[in-house]
Amino acid sequence: MDHTFNSRFFEAAFATSLGMAHETKGRYSFYWLIMFLITLAISMVLLYIATKKIPIGTAYAVWTGIGAVSTAIVGIVLFKEPAGFWRLFFIFTLIASIVGLKAVSQG
Repeated sequence: MDHTFNSRFFEAAFATSLGMAHETKGRYSFYWLIMFLITLAISMVLLYIATKKIPIGTAYAVWTGIGAVSTAIVGIVLFKEPAGFWRLFFIFTLIASIVGLKAVSQG
């Protein structure tokens, strides 16, 4: 099982939690910060487990790439960030780069 790719849910979750903590006030902001810390910790543990199976450079590059893509998508969907052609184009090329890096690292 590839924990680098499995951590994508937690990458999106901690980015979303951080964004929601910023958007809310009072105790709701505090609850989102707690969720941020929990999902961040889980994501880090999954990254650690992934480094036992694939090289650290590949694991970290894939982990941060998944984080960047998922955060950009969450920003577009939940926080109404712009979704112009060039932004979507570069998100797609980042996905292609992640898949390519993972593919050539399996050898």
